[in-house]
Parts: sequence; C-alpha cells; structure tokens
Amino acid sequence: MRTAIDFSPLYRSAVGFDRLVNLLDSAARTETAPGWPPYNIERLPTAEGEDQGDSYRIEVAVAGFRPDQLNIEVKENVLTVTGKKDDDSAARTFLHRGLAERSFERRFQLADHVKVTEADLANGLLAITLKLEVPEAKKAKTIAINTASNDSAAVLTAAE
Repeated sequence: MRTAIDFSPLYRSAVGFDRLVNLLDSAARTETAPGWPPYNIERLPTAEGEDQGDSYRIEVAVAGFRPDQLNIEVKENVLTVTGKKDDDSAARTFLHRGLAERSFERRFQLADHVKVTEADLANGLLAITLKLEVPEAKKAKTIAINTASNDSAAVLTAAE
C-alpha cells in the first residue's frame, strides 16, 4: 500500500516552486486512481530522424465511442479528455457484458508552451498530437562581443 508523501518541507524551504510541488502532489494522488481508459504517451521523432523530438502523441483507448461522444479540452495547461456514453442498455439484452462502456474523464498536465495540434480517432484509439512551441523570446540568442581593437569579434551564445 502506498503512503501519502508530505511536501510541506518543500513549501518551507523553496520559494516560487508551488506549481511544481502541486504537480508532484497531484501525480501521487492520480497514481492510485483507477487506470481506465488505458493510454500511451510517446515522443515522436523529428523530421530529421532524431530520437528526441519536440512532438508527442497521447493515444487513449476509446473503443465503442463515437466522435460526438468524445470531448478534448485544454485549459490552464491541463488537457482533459472526456467520453460520455449514451445509456442504451435498456433497449439491449446482454447474455454477457464484458466491455466497459462507461463514461470517463482523463486529465494530463501539460508543460508550458505545449500545444495540442490535432486529434484523430481510428480503430478505437484517440490519438492526440502535441507540440512544444517555445516562443522566440525564450529561445537562446547569439550576441557578438566587441573587442577594444574592433579588428575581430567573438561570438557568445546566451540562454535567457
């Protein structure tokens, strides 16, 4: 059995990390929640074939759901995927009911500057594509260093 983690020492000794501690606390609570529907998170390779790209895909198993029964919403860096199943069991007689046809809500905490680019539903999988889009103001800049003689300049790369 998992015990609760006390994050209060972090609040006493760190300033400005409230959001990070809240994320850790939220992740610890979510870990014990039921894991339905199942999902995958994968990092997509870049166009050049590198392993570490800045695009991601979340695949959620939503077999039996139509597109009009699914909703994807992003608010305050939280991606929420919900599915609302119609209750048509009164019109059907089951001899065995093994498929979990129930409504769900699944939340994913997104990092800053991660944007949802598209969502596709095929073969019972809802694929949500995400991309990390760092604004120009946050990217590294190259700054020329002038010398006293001005006959040559060195280049310095600084990250803001």
